[in-house]
Amino acid sequence: MWILDTSSPLLLLSILLLGYSCRAADIPEDTTSEFSVRLYHRLQATGGQDNIVFSPLSVALALGMVELGARGASLEEIRLALGFDNLLPEFSLLQNLTTALSEDDTQYTVRLANSLFLQEGIAFNPEFLHLMQKFFRAHLYTVDFGQSAAVAEQINSWVENQTESKIRNLLSAEDFSSVTRLTMVNGIYFRGSWKNQFRPENTRTFSFSRDDGSEVQTLMMYQQGDFYYGEFSDGSQEAGGVYQVLEMLYEGDDMSMMIVLPRQEVPLSSLEPIIKAPLLEEWANNVKRQKVEVYLPRFKVEQKMDLKETLQELGIKSIFSKDADLSAMTVVSGGKELYIGRAVQKAYLEVTEEGAEGAVGSGMIAQTRTLVLYPQVMADHPFFFIIRNRRTGSILFMGRVLTPEVIEPNDHDFDSM
Repeated sequence: MWILDTSSPLLLLSILLLGYSCRAADIPEDTTSEFSVRLYHRLQATGGQDNIVFSPLSVALALGMVELGARGASLEEIRLALGFDNLLPEFSLLQNLTTALSEDDTQYTVRLANSLFLQEGIAFNPEFLHLMQKFFRAHLYTVDFGQSAAVAEQINSWVENQTESKIRNLLSAEDFSSVTRLTMVNGIYFRGSWKNQFRPENTRTFSFSRDDGSEVQTLMMYQQGDFYYGEFSDGSQEAGGVYQVLEMLYEGDDMSMMIVLPRQEVPLSSLEPIIKAPLLEEWANNVKRQKVEVYLPRFKVEQKMDLKETLQELGIKSIFSKDADLSAMTVVSGGKELYIGRAVQKAYLEVTEEGAEGAVGSGMIAQTRTLVLYPQVMADHPFFFIIRNRRTGSILFMGRVLTPEVIEPNDHDFDSM
């Protein structure tokens, strides 16, 4: 979410959840992979030992909405960071991606929702508002930011409705002031079921080794099935040599989750530096369908972050300062008094046996095997993941799991195992 004020800030807000969709005749290729990876590395550098989840696509759409009203250096910084060369083609790209990802599909759901909350009494540029609706299907609402509590409640209600109540209380009255002029909200909701679902009766408690040497108990899912799999090497010992890449499809085959797993004794922090945009493409192009044994922990990752500092480090600076030129948003020169105060994103991702919510039953799986007939992906230690559209290359989610869903000895789920 992005909030805009006069001589004060604009706030842009992105919201994310898990799901699935897509179908379009001429589907464009998303060109923002480099931006996605650079953003991940900035979050990783400040993330400590925390899990990470964010939506590169959501951030790109939010920046695209700001870009429509930006001029001069403010515009060029956004275009450079996102890797766009020409103004109109990039908006057509974002528009076509939005259309492709949002089309109805009976097998999965991807919901992209954008809205603008405008300060009543301010003369916004009709052309800017028209283009927001054309390219981003944005819904427009007029509010009085002076009534900050009521506005926060209205926006939070909108967010809840767009994310199936997974994201609540995103904003508070303190996020607005009498100088707030515009709040942009972008939400992505994704829900999908695995093409090959895990059987709940095969889920059991398992030890998960964290990179700091500690262990936690988690619920480990198991199945043997046909997946896209490959083993890769960075050509040196920087990433610990050989690492595994597993791609698991959601129903419909358009969406997938890719798991990148270093060797057991190699911390994820050794693998993360080699992650680059060309490598994402290399993984996607070189994994092969084969029989694989998969051990994957159930996990739930939720994160709220203010992206302002991170985006500034990526070169998008002027829109957050008094030097911002967002003059295309209004019909008078007052647009040059607008700047972005906050850029907030909240993401929620849950992975279970079904892909959505799944029950846990009793059962056992072998912890050790004397003979492995197929490649074995044992995600009992930290891993990197992306959820992407396989046709467009759009990355809906990217992140890492350093600590999965922890099961305490007195938990009901622990006892049932």
